[in-house]
Amino acid sequence: MLMTLILYLVLGAFAGLAAGLFGIGGGLLIVPVLVFSFELQGESAAVLTHMAVATSLATICITSLSSIRAHQKRGAVAWHLFKPLAVGILVGAVIGVNTAVMLPGHLLQIALGVFVILVAAQMAFNLQPPQGSDAPGKKELVLSGGVIGWASSIFGIGGGTLTVPYLSWRRQEMRVAVATSAACGLPIALMGSVTNIWVGWDHPELPAWSLGYVYLPAFAGIIISSTPFARLGARLAHSLPQAVLKKCFAVFLLLVGLRFLLSNL
Repeated sequence: MLMTLILYLVLGAFAGLAAGLFGIGGGLLIVPVLVFSFELQGESAAVLTHMAVATSLATICITSLSSIRAHQKRGAVAWHLFKPLAVGILVGAVIGVNTAVMLPGHLLQIALGVFVILVAAQMAFNLQPPQGSDAPGKKELVLSGGVIGWASSIFGIGGGTLTVPYLSWRRQEMRVAVATSAACGLPIALMGSVTNIWVGWDHPELPAWSLGYVYLPAFAGIIISSTPFARLGARLAHSLPQAVLKKCFAVFLLLVGLRFLLSNL
């Protein structure tokens, strides 16, 4: 158990560092590495991918709080956008978890592989949508929140990968888009975690120390180390060649995505 906890402390440190350096959610790193570590631990293929997604969402419940607090101090969170987005997110996250549970582990890994490759391409080529002609209405925000919550809870991410481009496209300045996206990560993670605990409760193939699909040793190790290393990553981002680092991380994500695809096709 001690070696397992150390492994997750190291994972949390890397996830936090990546989040601080690149401004992305740590889930993009946490989910693939948890999948690989659960495979090495001999966990059942039927549940290990779902465990990785659920555990990632649970960690985001904690790590998103410090991010929201930091953005709120600067007055950057657009709460009038967050509220309708959150309504859709809460519904979408429940549907997303139930969608993921219906998928066999290998199909979920294929979907994850495709998503990670798309994110790698976006990072490598700095792809950004053009700004739209007007700001979004409430109905659009609720619907968009539903789609973001659905996809994010399937892939175990806080939604920044989807929310920031969407808000930027809908004519929100980048500072507001990033801050509001950070706030949206909390309802995604909370509802996704609660639903994963509910649907995974008493699953016969889950290991000891599991709360539904959330694996508690991984959760504890990651949250202990991710927050301080996220602060370090944010400081390093101002002194390191971020464009080069981003392309290196994109190559890492590409390799991870290809590994998921090639091992499951």
